[in-house]
Amino acid sequence: MSNNDEANKASSTKTVFKYGEDDETIVDAVATTITSNIDALDSAMYQDDEDEQQQETTEVAAGGDKTSADYYFDSYSHFGIHEEMLKDVVRTKTYQNVIYKNTFLFKDKIVLDVGAGTGILSLFCAKAGAKHVYAVECSQMADMAKEIVKANGFSDVITVLKGKVEELELPVPKVDIIISEWMGYFLLYENMLDTVLYARDKWLVNDGIVLPDNASLHLTAIEDAEYKEDKIEFWNNVYGFDMSCIRKQSIMEPLVDTVDQNQIVTNCQLLKTMDISKMTSGDASFTAPFRLVAERDDYIHALVAYFDVAFTVCHKMTGFSTGPRSKNTHWKQTVLYLEEVLTICQGESITGSMTVAQNKKNPRDVDITLSYSLNGQRCVVSRTQQYKMR
Repeated sequence: MSNNDEANKASSTKTVFKYGEDDETIVDAVATTITSNIDALDSAMYQDDEDEQQQETTEVAAGGDKTSADYYFDSYSHFGIHEEMLKDVVRTKTYQNVIYKNTFLFKDKIVLDVGAGTGILSLFCAKAGAKHVYAVECSQMADMAKEIVKANGFSDVITVLKGKVEELELPVPKVDIIISEWMGYFLLYENMLDTVLYARDKWLVNDGIVLPDNASLHLTAIEDAEYKEDKIEFWNNVYGFDMSCIRKQSIMEPLVDTVDQNQIVTNCQLLKTMDISKMTSGDASFTAPFRLVAERDDYIHALVAYFDVAFTVCHKMTGFSTGPRSKNTHWKQTVLYLEEVLTICQGESITGSMTVAQNKKNPRDVDITLSYSLNGQRCVVSRTQQYKMR
């Protein structure tokens, strides 16, 4: 979606963020380096896959299992996901502008890049005058990041460390800045935030900064009859057969997709704000009330969650939104389909609460409990639904 004046109507508390259009070439340089090494990377990945399959066979034979963390880091070993993130202009240009337009924050400072991936943020920091950057990446992409750093002439400034943040020791006792692109779908999916908070508590100096330092989760409601019919109700009659048992599972899985702003029926409400510089790990699990007021007569098929990110310690506050009224990002939006269709009239409210928590078996997954009610002229409903992001 393109930015629109209507974005200001989303919420009286919402900040509309913009990203710059500076003509910088370092992103292209990283992409070129990745492309030039693609054959070698693919070869290594195929060998890794063979090794992993062999290892998995051995583990199964021995009665062992790969952990969820193993699969998580394996997924980031492949270049495709990094290409998608680098090409997300909203994401990458915002970080670039934060760093290049606030060089006073980075000049002669020691920086820790948590989850460095290809090392793009580390390269930005080095170019902005950082004294040294420690780029921590647990996946196989760390090996490629080392090549990228060398190819761009920053080997003396950037040190790539391969491993888990929780298991590494840095060559320095403290860092001045922690920078990370930790956000997942629904903001909290994959739970990389805990790793950033761990690094903050262990290595950040007392007056150090975390970038970004603020994130917020928002909620709205949409009409989405056609897509719900295609994705959810489809299972009720599949070539004349009842497969509704799958429908029960499919409606519990939030859909990550791009929502047309014209589908929005209600106002957008802030659910949760997180101060990354001060919060604790437990703050990422919460229950928040909401009240969504209909802006027109319509039907509601789903609630939609999205997040905003802000860098408030900059000379001028910078950030971006992943909402349906903002420019598209690779995070898209998170759609939670409701069991029944709500018929709502202008001015009526859907009230309720959303509970968000880490899954007990796999902390990288997110469990969502949605309680909602509508007491309207044409529809009265009260229900609680469970969702699992996995």
